[in-house]
Amino acid sequence: MSSASGSGLTRRRGAGAANTDDGDEGSRVSSPAPRRRDDDIRSPETSYEASGANGHKIAFDPRDISENVERAKQPKLTLMEEVLLMGLKDKQGYLSFWNDNISYALRGCIVIELAFRGRISMQKDSSRRRFPLSDRLIEVVDDTLTGEVLLDEALKMMKTSEKMSVSSWIDLMSGETWNLMKIGYQLKQVRERLAKGLVDKGILRTEKRNFLLFDMATHPVADGGAKDELRRRVRAMLTQRTVVLPGSPFLPDGLEFRYLRTIALLCASYAANVLENALTTMGHEARERAFAQVDEMLAEYSQWPFGKRAGGNAAVGANLDQVIRDEVNGAKDKELQLEVVAACLSVFTRLDSLL
Repeated sequence: MSSASGSGLTRRRGAGAANTDDGDEGSRVSSPAPRRRDDDIRSPETSYEASGANGHKIAFDPRDISENVERAKQPKLTLMEEVLLMGLKDKQGYLSFWNDNISYALRGCIVIELAFRGRISMQKDSSRRRFPLSDRLIEVVDDTLTGEVLLDEALKMMKTSEKMSVSSWIDLMSGETWNLMKIGYQLKQVRERLAKGLVDKGILRTEKRNFLLFDMATHPVADGGAKDELRRRVRAMLTQRTVVLPGSPFLPDGLEFRYLRTIALLCASYAANVLENALTTMGHEARERAFAQVDEMLAEYSQWPFGKRAGGNAAVGANLDQVIRDEVNGAKDKELQLEVVAACLSVFTRLDSLL
């Protein structure tokens, strides 16, 4: 593998993910959730609107409206859901039993998604540049709920906690800590909760399957169009000289950072050892070239500012460097958020050594 060794990642071919739930979940000592200040946990505010000529009023929570507006601006699936969907076996509805990377990668995707949605950013401190990207502190800049349960759970923890680095948050949400005072930050049953979210969105369905001595809930693909769109997008990024991403409910035309989001998807899928599931129709040599291309992307976008390395494959994605520059230059006020994305990708480059 040309540059994979430099990134520190190991590809385990055919390893989609681990078993029914996160391997590190359920085996830890439980403890109370992180302490939250009373002023951060506000009771729902109720508003009223007239229902029409009869003069009756209807009660509603304004937060419901803001969450619906938020969802209308975002793609149908979160980054975490896309990575999980790519790893699932279409008909069997479960993940490979031999992957120990996906749990950690999914937590990294949560941080990336919060950054893309403008909820968190690097702490605005010029001295942060003395530290590696993954060790720089992040902070909540907008605590508006997203309507996605896992994102909102992580956002509330970040809001009520002391400021910590990108790598620290991914570690804690994965349960990778010996500090019993912080074990409450672990996000539990992430894979199952993501799968159930995909069931709610009509992408998966739920079945029960017998595995020798026990029954397990599985989630086969119900809407094949969603996964087909994922595969097309991945192959377009890794095989075309001029990459064009058509608009769809999964990547709307007006979505900010469309191409950068797709690069984050590729790098996260690679780190989670599920990328090969999108390349099964390609020949061996074509798959090797695709993996080499992701190696290049991971190296280029795990630094800030983003920068194309000399000697890259000019035959694929020749327009990506300029497209990404345009996306970044068009959002100068969000560079601290994009720095968080780069920091997460830098964590992905050394994922094997962290597990």
